[in-house]
Amino acid sequence: MKTNTPSVKIITISADEAGQRIDNFLRTHLKGVPKSMIYRIVRKGEVRVNKKRIKPEYKLAESDEVRIPPVRVAERDEDAVSPKLAKVASLADAILYEDEHILVMNKPSGTAVHGGSGLSFGVIEGLRALRPEARFLELVHRLDRDTSGILLVAKKRSALRSLHEQLREKGMQKDYLALVRGQWPSHLKVVQAPLLKNILQSGERVVRVSSEGKASETRFKVEERYEMATLVKASPVTGRTHQIRVHTLHGGHPIAFDDRYGDRDFDRQLAGSGLNRLFLHAAALRFTHPNTGEVMRVEAPLDDGLKRCLAFLRNK
Repeated sequence: MKTNTPSVKIITISADEAGQRIDNFLRTHLKGVPKSMIYRIVRKGEVRVNKKRIKPEYKLAESDEVRIPPVRVAERDEDAVSPKLAKVASLADAILYEDEHILVMNKPSGTAVHGGSGLSFGVIEGLRALRPEARFLELVHRLDRDTSGILLVAKKRSALRSLHEQLREKGMQKDYLALVRGQWPSHLKVVQAPLLKNILQSGERVVRVSSEGKASETRFKVEERYEMATLVKASPVTGRTHQIRVHTLHGGHPIAFDDRYGDRDFDRQLAGSGLNRLFLHAAALRFTHPNTGEVMRVEAPLDDGLKRCLAFLRNK
């Protein structure tokens, strides 16, 4: 497949071209480039007008000098421009609720919440490509890459401020489902163990229980018991990195398929279930809507892999 050789272009706006929005102007000059990519290069500041950053709604004036960055344009296969388009499209199916203030989605396991650490694609980048007209999209909180479930995104700065305040004031309740090794004791309803975060040379974050760490609390409730495992509901009161994963380990019952804090022998016992991902799922979120004041509770269903694993355990 042939592609053109990309290079920086500087275009001076004529009287005929003046008055149009920069995003529409770029769509004319970058034929074959997906709209999502055009918005991305504008947002990242790669497109400049008179050597300054601009917004997608900027209206061009006569004699403006527009810098258009090199963009590889596939002649026959638009997907070659953005191989992540299929991933972006799949995020649309994961949206559980959306209005003009917030968006709630059921994040799939294995997808980071944002790009970085060598990852070019994350949920927030995907949502921005999916909603190129949205002027504001920011994560309210985070989920580990391998954790699935409810992720809350603010579509207005005022909504983000309100939801962050709820997090600070512990006005937001998060309920996770975790499959842990062995029989979780019914009387173990709360784990309070301070957590200390260490950054390894590789950049990996590893958390351990330490008296020097930050106060941390998770509440637990047994949901279902199996011969060699227990499904527990875990509700973190604080929001520390890897909190539920380390607190279950501290309680003597690590989570299935946790590559950092888990138990390989336990994982091998579950081999017949077909599961090969961390069994930790953000199942429900209760919060106050930042605009209406309505108390909302959103639930995210388990994916097929987690359901199959539970069916396997019930049949043992």
